[in-house]
Amino acid sequence: MGEAVRAYMLTAGMWMRSTMTYRLSFALTFFGNIVLTSLDFVAILIMFAHVEALGGFSVAEVGLLYGTTSFSLSVAHVLTGELHEVGSRIRDGSLDVMFVRPVPVLVQLAADRFALRRLGRAAQGLAVLGWSLPQLDVDWTPWRVALLVTMLLSGAAIFMAIYVLGAVFQFYAQDAAEVQNSFTYGGSTLLQYPPTIFGRELVQGVTFVVPLAFVNWIPTMRLLGRDDPLGLPGFVDFLSPAVAAALLLVAGLAWRAALGTYRSTGS
Repeated sequence: MGEAVRAYMLTAGMWMRSTMTYRLSFALTFFGNIVLTSLDFVAILIMFAHVEALGGFSVAEVGLLYGTTSFSLSVAHVLTGELHEVGSRIRDGSLDVMFVRPVPVLVQLAADRFALRRLGRAAQGLAVLGWSLPQLDVDWTPWRVALLVTMLLSGAAIFMAIYVLGAVFQFYAQDAAEVQNSFTYGGSTLLQYPPTIFGRELVQGVTFVVPLAFVNWIPTMRLLGRDDPLGLPGFVDFLSPAVAAALLLVAGLAWRAALGTYRSTGS
């Protein structure tokens, strides 16, 4: 594990040095990323110009949902890098090269083309959080602050696991990057809005089938002092780290199984 982390850091550092060779280009793409992703929240603000609440949530409370999921998705995307491209690597045979290098394939894919510019979305998410938190009617005790930080980190881990599972799926359905995006970007968009505006079946699906609700929906209910729409026991609000760990374990085992079935392109 130590060698894998070291290899990841060395590869990511190489790409960072390459990126910083053209600092103006990096700055432009970084801030451009912030501007583009900000349009999502602008659409939410326009919506709240016509309504006072959405599913019982104020604009600041929706800002909390938006900021947490945007930050978590961005961090996961930065750390997993080119995993979403594994299908194209399988098709063109370039994945084969990674098997002969003394570094785990997963590490190579995650660190390949390490792109700091993707943190623009994380910065924008934190900015929305910084705007929304002071407006919330929440007593920020130490345990609530800890719950917020844990929610951000656990959310990133959950999205990382989904990126890995999406890459695993591409070993069997090689042209399936958009399926993966439906759970990552699509899931992030879903989590930006209150669970109270969605049907009970959908909320159950993203809680018990693909546990995206643990990214922010469930712990946010505890932060805001709201009742869980599914009526789950109170201790469930604190299970995001456990869910993230379990999902990462499943993703790791699935990845190893997928590599074991890989037989190259045959060309």
